[in-house]
Amino acid sequence: MLDTLARVATRRPLTVILFWTLFLLLGFGLGTGVFGRLSDEVPNVPGTESQRAAAYLRHADPDGDTVVGVIEGARVSGPALRGQVERAVAEVRAVGGIAAVPDPYTTRGLVAADGRALLIPVTLKGGLDDAAEERAVDAAAERIRRIDAPEVHVSGGPLLGTQIGERAQRDVRNAELISLPVVLALLLVVFGGLRAAGLPLLVAVSGIAGAFLALFGFSQVTGISVYAIQVTTMLGLGLAVDYALLMLVRFREERRHTPDVTEAVHRTVAAAGRTVLFSGLTVAVSLTGLLVFPSTFLRSMGLAVAAVVVVDMLAALTLLPALLVRFGGRIAPAKERPAGEEGRPFARLARFAARRRVAVLAVVVPVLLVLALPVTGMRIAIGDARQLPAHTEARQLYDTVDAHFPPGTGVSPVLAVLRPGTDPATAGRIRALSPGAQSRTLPDGTEVVRLRPSGRVDGASATALVERVRELRGTQPVQVTGTAARLVDFRAMLADRAPWAALTVLAGIFVLLFAFTGSVLVPLRTIATTLLSLGAALGVVVWVFQDGHLAGLLGAEGLGALSLTAPPLIVAIAFGLAMDYELFILARMREARQLTGDDREAVADGLRRSGRVVTCAALLLAVVFAAFMTGGFSPILQIGLGLTLAVLIDATVVRMLLVPATMTLLGRYAWWAPAPLRRLHDRFGLREAPGRPEGASAPAHSAFMR
Repeated sequence: MLDTLARVATRRPLTVILFWTLFLLLGFGLGTGVFGRLSDEVPNVPGTESQRAAAYLRHADPDGDTVVGVIEGARVSGPALRGQVERAVAEVRAVGGIAAVPDPYTTRGLVAADGRALLIPVTLKGGLDDAAEERAVDAAAERIRRIDAPEVHVSGGPLLGTQIGERAQRDVRNAELISLPVVLALLLVVFGGLRAAGLPLLVAVSGIAGAFLALFGFSQVTGISVYAIQVTTMLGLGLAVDYALLMLVRFREERRHTPDVTEAVHRTVAAAGRTVLFSGLTVAVSLTGLLVFPSTFLRSMGLAVAAVVVVDMLAALTLLPALLVRFGGRIAPAKERPAGEEGRPFARLARFAARRRVAVLAVVVPVLLVLALPVTGMRIAIGDARQLPAHTEARQLYDTVDAHFPPGTGVSPVLAVLRPGTDPATAGRIRALSPGAQSRTLPDGTEVVRLRPSGRVDGASATALVERVRELRGTQPVQVTGTAARLVDFRAMLADRAPWAALTVLAGIFVLLFAFTGSVLVPLRTIATTLLSLGAALGVVVWVFQDGHLAGLLGAEGLGALSLTAPPLIVAIAFGLAMDYELFILARMREARQLTGDDREAVADGLRRSGRVVTCAALLLAVVFAAFMTGGFSPILQIGLGLTLAVLIDATVVRMLLVPATMTLLGRYAWWAPAPLRRLHDRFGLREAPGRPEGASAPAHSAFMR
């Protein structure tokens, strides 16, 4: 396959470049339509009680979602402002698709006790199609915002998803504007020339276009979370630069041995291209764990990110070779260096870790375990508007309500759906769970009880209220839904499926690493050290965003829990990225061992040959991830910080210290496998191509061949 791709790219470079140009136009044209289709509905899990009850209410309840306006002023009951509010309420009631708008001055609880704020809840009719709902929401929001008051904010319901989507689009654009110049500057330092440094950015732009197209395609058949656009763009940009860097380093070294650009491109694709292909496969395997969960969000994220990985691989294996054929002749070959000079600092570090292997393990492992300790107390939650930056409208509405109204005002209720046949005594006990419970009867006789929890929408009291209703109902036809109920069901789904997801990923990674190394101990060692770096990174994220330490430096605050999207995405993506760096280093170690037969020297030589590329790739990825932390949206801050730390810890402490220390400690047993597995690997495993002598320049990465 790689030979075919190389031939197509070198024989028809202009055709390949034209194809990718059309792909870019399609991605940044049609693909950006996904921004209008994003949803903030993350915790829905098909088949759960909360999801079934919500689906029933959407069908049977004549009322739909609610949008809320908040007016803040010195005296909201003043004649001038009151007249404006009453006229606005009357006009909103006349908007098509609006079911009800109560008079805030005569409805209890809608005017703040201090008289400085009031709420205008706007209830939509049920059963509206997307276009009709959008028209109704836009008309109602626009009319409320015309009220002349010091502060007017409108959000909630479908409007919140729109506002978050617009925020996501701005954050992606700003992150690209920040990261691309920084990445270009770093590539200039690495390659010393604008032409070589600019090519990875072209591949990166292709990765972004691929992210948009993949998400737009998935949005036609399933819901796409607002988080998806930022995570997939982040990863698409980072991996594209990573893969292009690997290919370009190899191309410059191949140019040192052949003046023929086309031949150098063929050698690059045949060798480093296999590394890119295998590395992409490890990322994809790591993401298969997300497919184990029945959550639409997690599955769509896994599929979308995997699609982006495929686009990045194809761009690195087709677009980049075509560009190199056309323009690579002007890229300077890698400089000749005396034997042993290249990567000397990394070789010294490896030899230090090998000599002091027990001391390295005794220091590094406890430090990583200490960093990982906060994970034992990790909590996940859906979150509220505090996750948004302070200047966003939804957050300003939340802060205004929090400042002027009693705790719990505006918190989504726990909805108990009592179907016909429910025992009256049971219904009475359920209503008694909340002093302010409100009931209404639907046309089919079903009673819907709105229970107001104290505290936050996803706090302990809210989830405890859900559990209490489910205890009281016994065998009665009662279902519970609402935000807190969806969180309870999502947590149960994670607890039930997480072990199977972990088993799937670890088994897949073990098989891939065995196919690559022929060893059973190296995959086990790799998984163990990678889990250490992941635990440390996730522990810091918990310490910052859940416990609130140093969160202010990132423009956030301690929320008491992580976003339920962050932990599974951090673990899945970071695990795959860590495998990339492991493969680069192991390839060089194994190649050196096959050439010299010296297990200890192979460790130093492997790190010497791969250390520079691994460090540069990790730094570039960290820059991309960190750029997405400038938006201020807490879930993306959590994912960005987690991935940044995971990449940096893994590429430095783990790969530069733990890997050489543990490999030296294992010695020749590192490459051991039982005889039946050894024969299996001899027949089906992947092997490196013969390496060059030490006097010749070694390629940047191993080549994999059958």
